[in-house]
Parts: sequence; C-alpha cells; structure tokens
Amino acid sequence: MWHLVCGDVAAVGVGRVIGEAAAASHLRVLRDDLAVGALVDVEQPPCTVRAQFWLDVWPEAVTPRPDFARGLSADADWLAGLARQDQPVTVWHGDSCSEQLLLARVAAALVQSEVPFWEVPCGTGDSSVRMRRAVGMVEPDALAAYYLPKRVEAGRKAQLAAQWLAAVAANADIRRWHDGDFHGEGHAAVDAMLLAVCTPEWQPLPRVMAELMASSDGFFVTDFFAFWRARELAGQGRIELGGTAGQQGYGALTVRLV
Repeated sequence: MWHLVCGDVAAVGVGRVIGEAAAASHLRVLRDDLAVGALVDVEQPPCTVRAQFWLDVWPEAVTPRPDFARGLSADADWLAGLARQDQPVTVWHGDSCSEQLLLARVAAALVQSEVPFWEVPCGTGDSSVRMRRAVGMVEPDALAAYYLPKRVEAGRKAQLAAQWLAAVAANADIRRWHDGDFHGEGHAAVDAMLLAVCTPEWQPLPRVMAELMASSDGFFVTDFFAFWRARELAGQGRIELGGTAGQQGYGALTVRLV
C-alpha cells in the first residue's frame, strides 16, 4: 500500500507508524505547497508556470536552488500513473490546505479507477490558527493513535476530485481551506496583513514575518512565502528592507514602512 504525505516533517512520523521497511518502499513525500501559486500547469510537465513561481519565491541567497521543474514533473507523472498501479493508496492529511489539496488531487487521479483509496485524518476539521493541526504537528510517538484509515467511497472521491479540478481551473494566487472546500484569492489580504505589522521604525523582518505566519487562517504561510511577499512589497515601494541577506535569506534583514 502506498502512503502519501505532504512534506518531510509529516513523513518522519508516518514512517515511524508504518515501519522502516514500508516507509522505505511505499512512503512517498510530495513537497509542493499546493495552497499557493498558480496551478494551471501543475499536471502538465514540465510545469513551466508553477516551476517559475517557486523560483521567484526561493531566496537568491539560499543555495543550492532545487530543480523545481524536475520535481514537479516527477510528481505529476507519478500521480498520472497511480490508477494503473496495482496497490491501494492512503493519504495522510490534517487541516493544512496543502494536505487537503493533496487528498483532492489524488482523488482526481483515482476517480475513474477501482484502486482502493484510503485516508487517515489527523486534523481537527478546523483550519483556523487556534485549532488547526497538520500531520507534521503531531508528535511522531503520538501519531499511531490517528492511524485509523477510512475508505474513500465513490461519492466522496468524486466530490474531492471535483474540488481539485475547480481549484486548478480557478488558478488563484492563494487557496484557503475552510468549511470543507477551497477558496481562492489574490495576494492582497496577505500583503495587507504584512503591512499592518510594519511600522515607520525599523524592526527585524523575521518578527514581522512571524506575525503573518501566526495569524493566517485557512492555510499555512511558510517563511519563504512570507519573505517573497516582503520582497514584492519592497519592489512596489511600500516597504523598505535593510541589512544584508544571510544564508537563510532573511534572518539579518530589517523592515519599515516607506
């Protein structure tokens, strides 16, 4: 049986639950944060538009730069062939929008297939910052208690597949998950939250980014995504960045309103 997880942190706990041998052969980690960025060609290798998005997000000072086109294409090709594989599929997911999108994406890949499809819910069902729980937020030793696989029946599979196709067609900049569905939007709301934390006085950029990351309902804002939005706002002349980018890309930087 294939076990699919979103991100390396989740893989650590799931690997411990299913065992080293099963993890080595049948645990697949999908690292693309599907909550952000255009999805228009996410299923069309070489995924040029989506790969360029991640190249834009990735800080120049952080090396080596991943080969996004290769990684995205590998995921798309593997998922496209999933229905032809003679093995059941289990998706582990929580309240992360990206995890929910992975579940929906797999449903779309299997919607015309008889391959047994299972899910392991690990979340609360609430994507607000106070309640949400992603798979990677569960301590590895505690994750076994969540290993109660549920069969994804035809009706739910079709509903999830339709949600995935709708998200791809909408091609929004950002997707938030709440009330059991995906809701697309532009960058304005996130940018406004970042600007609201900035002041005319210099302050550490990581502090501002942390405020944004800790207050965004519906999806997990990563540090690189927050840093990218800060760079974009600086390019628009709305904030000013000071200092020198270190190996992390943003750790030594400061920010102020213009």
